Amino acid sequence: MTTLKDIDVGQTVRVKKVKGDGPTIRRIMDMGLTKGTKVFVRKFAPLGDPIQLSLRGFELTIRKEDAKNIEVEVIG
Repeated sequence: MTTLKDIDVGQTVRVKKVKGDGPTIRRIMDMGLTKGTKVFVRKFAPLGDPIQLSLRGFELTIRKEDAKNIEVEVIG
C-alpha cells in the first residue's frame, strides 16, 4: 500500500482510497482529494511538512498526518 506521504516530488498519482475517522475523511474530501483524482506532488516544505500539491488546476497544501490516510497509485 502506497500513501500520498510516500510519494516523491514530481510524481503524479491517482487517489485510490481515503481512510481514517469521520472528521479526517471529511476534511480530506472537502479539499477535493476523492477517489480517482489525479494529483501532482509539487514540493515539500523545508522540514517536510506540509506537502504542496496540484490538482484540478488548483494549488493545495496538506499535512503529512493527513497524507498518510490517502492511498494512491503512481501514474507518472
